[in-house]
Order: sequence, then structure tokens, then C-alpha cells
Amino acid sequence: MTAPTLVLLVRHGLTPTTGLTLPGRAPGLHLAEAGRRQAEAAGARIARLGGVAAVYTSPLERARETGAAIARACRLKARVEPRLNEVQIGRWTGLSLAKVRRKPEWRSVLRHPSGFRFPDGESFPEMQARVVEALQRLCERHPGETIVAVSHGDPIKAAVAHALGVPLDLFNRIVIAPASVTAIAFRPSGPFVLTVNSSDGDLAGLGG
Repeated sequence: MTAPTLVLLVRHGLTPTTGLTLPGRAPGLHLAEAGRRQAEAAGARIARLGGVAAVYTSPLERARETGAAIARACRLKARVEPRLNEVQIGRWTGLSLAKVRRKPEWRSVLRHPSGFRFPDGESFPEMQARVVEALQRLCERHPGETIVAVSHGDPIKAAVAHALGVPLDLFNRIVIAPASVTAIAFRPSGPFVLTVNSSDGDLAGLGG
């Protein structure tokens, strides 16, 4: 029986704008002090699991900083994977959540994301396809191994929805907190979701 590839999806730690604005792909946003502590804690949890073969991160600073902390704990060097990037939100970049929630389009984001495209940005289906492809390629590169992929809330939710066979229009029902760990085992027969949004405790029970 072919051993699964275990992918640990980690959302980046807290930033100064978490829950306040939509930073999108704007450069220059770093982890807050609390986010750095979260990243170190996530790294310690993952290192105790043992056997991590590689750490990949989104290109954005907040993800790279989280990935670097995890890689240090695992005695590895993090590698950037562009397809793990945040959804491209175009003209919504930098807007406050309070302002965005007043937009008529916000209802589509919540209720029908599969039919929504950010102005001058990506659609949710495009984002999901990109992230799913990234994970497939990483699994092909690391058959039977354990790897870490540091990304962002919506891309991780989209990956979980795809693995579960949940329609993209329901993906907002999935919660992915900063620095949480979500584990998916990829077998030839398909993905198996082992845990979602794990923020503390031992990861040693994860397995194919």
C-alpha cells in the first residue's frame, strides 16, 4: 500500500491588520509580536511530530516569516511556492473590513463565492484551482513524506473544501485561525482530512 503524503497546511500568524483590513497581496505586512509567538509555537508542535521533509510558504512576508519559524524548528530551510499565495483581491486591497461589509458585493462573497471575482483580481474558483494544483505538485515531489505548506485563510479553506468534496459556496463555513494547523493525507485514492484548524495540543496522532 502506497504511503500517503501528509500535508500540514498552516495559516500565517497574526499581523497588525488581522480582523481589521484586507491586506491582500500588498507587500510590507509583517507578523505582529503575537504572530511571531504563534509561529514559534506552531513550529515547536510540528517539530515534535518529526519527519518533516520540507516547508513551503506563500511569497508574502507574513507567510514567509511563519514558515521560517517552522523551518528552523524542523532544521530545514523554507522554500517559496508562489501558488500558495493569498487570493488576489485587486481594488479591494487595503480596504477596512467595516467598509467592505457595507458593499453590496459582500453578500456574494459570503453566499455565492463561486460566482464572485474581486475587481481587477482573482475569482474564488481560480484561487481554489491554483492552490489545489500547488498541493498536487508538492505531493508529486514528496511521495509518502510529510510537508508543511504555509498559506492564508481563504486558500486553506478552499483546499479543505476541495478535499472534503464540499461546494465552494459553502467554504466560508470552515474556520482557519492564525497559525492553526490543518492536516490532509493525500493517497492515490484521494485526500483524507485528518484535522482542521488545530491551534494547540499534540500532533503525534496524525497518520495516513
